[in-house]
Amino acid sequence: MRLSTALATLSLMLVGAGLPHLAVAQPSEQATAIIEELGLRQADKPIADNPNWQPKRVLVTFPARLTTPLPGLEEQFRAAAGDMEIVFDKSGSFVPAAELLEGTDAVVGVCAPPTLQAAGPQLLWIHNYFVGMDRCVGMSDTQRETMVFTNNKRLSGPAIAEHTIAMMMSIARGLPAYSRAQMKSEWDNSLSTAIGFGEIKGKTMLVVGLGGIGTEIAWRAHGLGMRIIATRNSSRTGPDYVDYVGLADELNKLAGEADVIVNALPLTTKTTGVFNQSFFDAAKPGAMFLSVGRGQSTVTNDLIAALESGQIYGAGLDVTDPEPLPADSPLWQMPRVVITPHRSAAGVDSLRRMATIAVENLRRYANGEPMLNIVNINAGY
Repeated sequence: MRLSTALATLSLMLVGAGLPHLAVAQPSEQATAIIEELGLRQADKPIADNPNWQPKRVLVTFPARLTTPLPGLEEQFRAAAGDMEIVFDKSGSFVPAAELLEGTDAVVGVCAPPTLQAAGPQLLWIHNYFVGMDRCVGMSDTQRETMVFTNNKRLSGPAIAEHTIAMMMSIARGLPAYSRAQMKSEWDNSLSTAIGFGEIKGKTMLVVGLGGIGTEIAWRAHGLGMRIIATRNSSRTGPDYVDYVGLADELNKLAGEADVIVNALPLTTKTTGVFNQSFFDAAKPGAMFLSVGRGQSTVTNDLIAALESGQIYGAGLDVTDPEPLPADSPLWQMPRVVITPHRSAAGVDSLRRMATIAVENLRRYANGEPMLNIVNINAGY
């Protein structure tokens, strides 16, 4: 990734009288475009208002999966940090050594127990490269109350949405069976007789979890001519292409209306196991189930039973419980099931967005500005 004009020229400025550190004054053109396109939200107050804000040292986890496709990224992080001391962990692990965390008040990487437990009391901010915060556990009460957490929410939405639509179309058109025939060099016309889901246009999709990812999925499905209904935990509001937004307690009722059901939920205590026997029993007979949220939100044996009975027509699973999916799971051999190994967000475009906003949040932290993608750590998203 090339440095933006702002970063390339390193337009540095003092961010306030008496502050010792310098940082890039303005967001890059790429960051501004991503913020606007995906509707990223910033905190109500600048991080400088936090009484514990003393930006001195940041640790950046820097695995090869970022450095290889994104040349110039290290320079972008350095420019964003300004005069803060910046340390790069290039070990390839997302768990930095304890000695690297000494004196660190900011971490860009992954929020996980080893980092939380090894950090000193000055640690104020962690930026999580990923969307899911379910690994961000084991923190002390003080950390929970005082720390600031940000993450990758909305940034992987476009890739995950395209992956979801691809799984839906694949199952609807019977492509898994054709792929198996191709591997055996078989020209099997009879496979077309098993395509029974029908065309996508005019069907109803239920998006369970109308957040950043769910909204991207809904927009694409609407573009294919589908009617969109959804649930969300926080409110009944949604974009104009969503016909109806229900609350979480309407899930089973709305499942009875949907031809395609999409799990785009974060993993919390309330969403664990929500897709269970009672849910599948309530679903419209012959519906398709697509899961790109978290595997533990689905009771795997109940899904298998629903597929075997025909209550659920087929399933596209990027997430499973457990992960990896055991080799003896019946799901592997089911004719209308597509399985991918929790990689729906993969792709260089997702990496660029992830890295760009990580850099931008570091710039904001160094300058004391409102942070992007604040996580409510008690809610888990």
